[in-house]
This record gives sequence, structure tokens and C-alpha cells, in this order.
Amino acid sequence: MTSSDTLNPSIHEEDLETAQSVTIKFLARDVGFSACGIAKAAPVDEEIAQKYRRWLENGEEASMAYMSNYLEKRLDPRLLIPGVRSIVSLAFNYTPAQQMPKGEYQIAAYALGQDYHDLMKRKMRELAMKISERWQIPQNENKGEEPLIRCFCDTAPVLERYWAQKAGLGWVGRNHQLIIPHAGSMFFLGEIFLPFEVDVYDEPMSNRCGKCHRCIDACPTRAIIPDEDFHAERCLSYQLIENRGELSDEAKSSMGDTIYGCDRCQTACPWNRFSTPNTEPSLQPKPELLSMSKEMWHNLTVEDYQRLFKGSAVKRVKFDGLKRNIKAKKR
Repeated sequence: MTSSDTLNPSIHEEDLETAQSVTIKFLARDVGFSACGIAKAAPVDEEIAQKYRRWLENGEEASMAYMSNYLEKRLDPRLLIPGVRSIVSLAFNYTPAQQMPKGEYQIAAYALGQDYHDLMKRKMRELAMKISERWQIPQNENKGEEPLIRCFCDTAPVLERYWAQKAGLGWVGRNHQLIIPHAGSMFFLGEIFLPFEVDVYDEPMSNRCGKCHRCIDACPTRAIIPDEDFHAERCLSYQLIENRGELSDEAKSSMGDTIYGCDRCQTACPWNRFSTPNTEPSLQPKPELLSMSKEMWHNLTVEDYQRLFKGSAVKRVKFDGLKRNIKAKKR
């Protein structure tokens, strides 16, 4: 089985005793992941490394200084985790089953439910334990020692979309999102670093965007420009979440009804017509959130904010940041 088959895998029980890669994918599916692929741990391709360095040199990370931290480790996972031999890339579908009502203020799909970090970490640790038990990988007994199998989801300097493409899950499209064929781009990504090589590694998937440029046309702030690096500071998602200062004039004029994040480059992508709503209970929005009207948002209190977004990724913007976004909209 290849990683591109993992959305609808065909696995036979007799394969599990002999094929490591097939077994890992079987276990990943059993835990609930949508897709799984495995790449050999190695330095990032030089072309990608140079592009990333240029992106930083041009200051395109804006205020996200953490993007330049541990650069060499980011470009070579063997420096990040000595002893890593294989990188398991995992995807979990977050396509919303319910969205904010039309005409009301909108929140990016990935943040409608509970914080994905908690969900991904829980499921990756479950998968890591299954792998550890199957191949009898010893657990470190000394307190403070790092486990031999490590799990990451936005918690370490790892080029997640690069490794997902390297592991054959999909390709990084013009919108800089990982696109999984016949499934779309609304997926959380995570990685498990293994201290052993597997029998079969997946092949990288070639880009299938063709001549399509709908995501570029849909970007309201021209953060995506052909043959240029991604301009993070222009990105509406950056402005509404990562930016701690005032919103740019361009962001204010192009927000539409969005008050947290932006999905326009994704919803414009034709591959997302194949997406299916997720059924994960923790990713479903609270009824109270779905019932919020514009007037209620403008009257939002700290107590409302804490109640609505307890355990939510929206906490990243903090109360003051969300109020800033709301105030940018006229009643």
C-alpha cells in the first residue's frame, strides 16, 4: 500500500507480520488518521532549504520570529532528534460539518472546535505506543530522558508540509497548503520520528495544480503571488491571528465577515470539492458559538470569550486581539 491509498486503504491482515510500512499505516488508520506516509530522515532538499533561507532573509516571516529559530535543525531533522531514521507523516481531516451561519461573522474552519494540538498529540501518542509495542522499542526509564519515539504537531522546528509531500501524502500547492488528491487541503498535519528504518519508503508526490490559479485570484490581500515567496505580513490569516499590533489597512478593507483566520485560498481550490465533513466530536463547534450574532460579537466580554473558547485554538489571538478584529468591522 502506498501513502496515496491511505484515505481508502486496502490492507490484508497477513501483510501485517512482514511489512513494517503497511503495518504502520494500518495502525494509523485504526487510530483515526486520514492519511499516512513515511519518508527517510535526511536533510531537506537543497532547493527547498535555499528557498526557506531566502524567505527569512527577505523578512517574509514578519513578526513570527520563531520561524527562524533552530534553522539548521529545521533543515535537517537528524540534528533535531539524533538517531531518527524515519519520519511518519500523518493527516487528520478537519473539513467542517457545520459552519457559522451565512451573514454572521466567520471563524476559520480549523478553529471551530477544540484545539487541534490536543487532538493530534493524543492520537499520535496512541499510535506511537502501538508502534513501540509492536516492535518492542524500549521506553527510557530514567526520569527526564526523551522517549525514543517523538511526536510533533506545530511544537518543534519541523517543515511539516515538506515532509508530508516527501512521504507521498500530497503536494504543496500554489496556496502553500498541502493538497491531498481527491480529498483537499483541510487537514491537520503531524509527524512521528522513529529510531529505525522501515522496509519501504513512500515516493514524493508531484504537483498537480497544473495551470490553475484560483487560490491566487481568491487571496484578498495578494499574499500569494506567482513566482514569489509567500508574503506572510499581507496574509489575512496572519493579520487576524499572529499580528499583535494594529491591523493593516489592506486587512481591514478585505476582511469581509471574517474575524479569525482566513480560508479563501482553500475554499477556492477545486480539490476541496472532494472533501468530506469530519466526524470527530472534539472538532464540532459548540451550539453557543453557532448562535452568535454580530451584535453579540460586538458586545463580547472576557467572560463570554473564556466560555466560548475554552480549549480552543482561538485562544492564540487572545481576547484583546479578537476584540480588535471585531472592532474593525462596522456594526
